[in-house]
Amino acid sequence: MATMRDKAPGATPTVALALGGGGARGLAHILVLEVLDELGIKPTVIAGTSIGALYGAAYASGLSAKLIRALTEETLRRRIDIARQLFSARSDPVQKFLNLFPVRSALLKSEAILDMVFPSQVAPDFRALAVPLKLVATDLGSRAAVVLTEGPLRPAVAASIAIPIVFQPVVLGGRTLVDGGLVNPLPFDLVVGQADVTVAIDVSGASLEATIGPRPSALMVAAQSLQILEKSITREKLLHTRPDIYIDVELDQFNALEFHRAKEILSAAEPMKERLKRQLGRALDLVSTPKGPAT
Repeated sequence: MATMRDKAPGATPTVALALGGGGARGLAHILVLEVLDELGIKPTVIAGTSIGALYGAAYASGLSAKLIRALTEETLRRRIDIARQLFSARSDPVQKFLNLFPVRSALLKSEAILDMVFPSQVAPDFRALAVPLKLVATDLGSRAAVVLTEGPLRPAVAASIAIPIVFQPVVLGGRTLVDGGLVNPLPFDLVVGQADVTVAIDVSGASLEATIGPRPSALMVAAQSLQILEKSITREKLLHTRPDIYIDVELDQFNALEFHRAKEILSAAEPMKERLKRQLGRALDLVSTPKGPAT
């Protein structure tokens, strides 16, 4: 194991968690968090990119997987109500909607979206988190990864999920930031060596050939292009360093924008839970087993 270290007798093995980007496929991260809760495991550190940053922030804030699932389902059920409110004849909701679309960029503001969907229970800043958290964004100016670990939490998550074309870049600390998937879609390298077992969850898809059709929309092309980039980066990283547990969730039948298919996504990802439980159980047993004297 890449991260296994000698343990003092009776010491509890530690787990580091990396949650990757993948749009709607990232709803499968909920099942990963459920496995940790069911096994009574609290990660010592979490790293997240894009939707992995969103779920990583919620879990690191101390929310249970059960609550995160309930809040996600409620939010997705409310999507029609949210749209109605935004398009209603009242001036305030209309203005709120228009504020999402600045004339200069014609892009959604990821921070405004978070205001509508982020649970109020999420910590206001990194210092208030129950678990240390590392979020990845991309600096458009330097074309490099930026690891966010301090300051207000919501702008950091907003930067990490700011998919180009879909979302307006987030200016943070003088840097213009967009989705972290452009540079580090599965940030297990940020937590390798910081726990006995490193778990990385890949929801980028692209294991199978996707069905695109002859005339895909601009958003579909953008989402598919990002997916290709993310998978290529992750494959290259795995050639050099591997987490102890790498789970490639098989969700190629869903594209990154299909949040309306949440129930189907969670159902399709369900077999992954047992696979993760088995691998985690074996890894933790191996770490906990005392080594005999050398002969």
